[in-house]
Amino acid sequence: MGHHHHLDYNLPAPGFLLDDKRTESSFEEIPVIDLTDADSSDSAARRALADRIRDACINVGFFYIKNHGIPEDIISAAVDAGKTFFALPDSDKMNIDIHKSENFKGYTPLLGENTDPEGRGDLHEGFDLGWEDDAAAAASSRYEGEMSGGNVWPENLPDRDFRNPVLKYYHSAVHVGQKLFPLFALALDLPEDFFVDKTTKPAAIMRLLHYPPQNASAAGEDGKVIGIGAHTDYECFTILWQDAAPALQVMNADGKWIDAVPISGTVVLNLGDQFARWTNDVFKSTLHRAINRTGAERYSMPLFFGTDYDVRLEPIPGCVSPGNPSKYEVVTAGDYVKSRLEATYAHSAPDY
Repeated sequence: MGHHHHLDYNLPAPGFLLDDKRTESSFEEIPVIDLTDADSSDSAARRALADRIRDACINVGFFYIKNHGIPEDIISAAVDAGKTFFALPDSDKMNIDIHKSENFKGYTPLLGENTDPEGRGDLHEGFDLGWEDDAAAAASSRYEGEMSGGNVWPENLPDRDFRNPVLKYYHSAVHVGQKLFPLFALALDLPEDFFVDKTTKPAAIMRLLHYPPQNASAAGEDGKVIGIGAHTDYECFTILWQDAAPALQVMNADGKWIDAVPISGTVVLNLGDQFARWTNDVFKSTLHRAINRTGAERYSMPLFFGTDYDVRLEPIPGCVSPGNPSKYEVVTAGDYVKSRLEATYAHSAPDY
């Protein structure tokens, strides 16, 4: 993995995080947060926004973002590109099967993943991509570490119909992620630039997902096949665009599934395991799943935002105390993500 960052934690410990931590929240709804003030020159406005984010991160682990800044035409062009891709013949899609890729890029067929070990497979198909500078240059040289390597694109779709609109959305969503890191730093009572040297390479993986309609019996008698099985995400956070078909559900502290109903003009943000490990579970990585029972096709686009793969996920001070001792073995971000991905895809790996 090369050189590891050793994080400099000679910082005031955000003891308030633990003092201020509410009792376990059995939330019944997911908050909506307006991101407009992320760009404000007024530090008090950014601080107030960070406080709202902190509250959502500690108590829910999920929130909707409105005024996120991704233009609607860029969103719809990427969604249309995904629909075009998923409508291709299976043989075309299987030419770029993710199992042929050394770094988890390309196509995943129906039931090709199993995110919940109790399940028998996930009822969706997907296409995974990572950073590229632009449509003209695959930037595989930018990455180091386990997950590095270029994207794979379908040969029989012109760039203008697929690669270009998908990368346009990717970069717009990455920009939202870059605006969020300083707010997460403030929310943890850290300097706003705390994550800057830990997010120098865009360790962001995007997926285009297509969920066919799923009737009640499609899950089988045992309910073990659903759109995406119950899971937490592996990275720091995920920015999800979802269409109007309700499917996403989030588990609260009482073990009750809460619907993350689609809200027009928003994206959904959820925290992942890297933040949970970094904050020693002060920030929640919330269990969620997708079940498409609408009788309609469903499309969604998550972007999973992680730190540089060589960063060691050591607990942030103030998130460890006698009452909340360190829970996790310290690993690098890249090793953690790779181990989780290998487990997810292992059940369907063919012998290429």
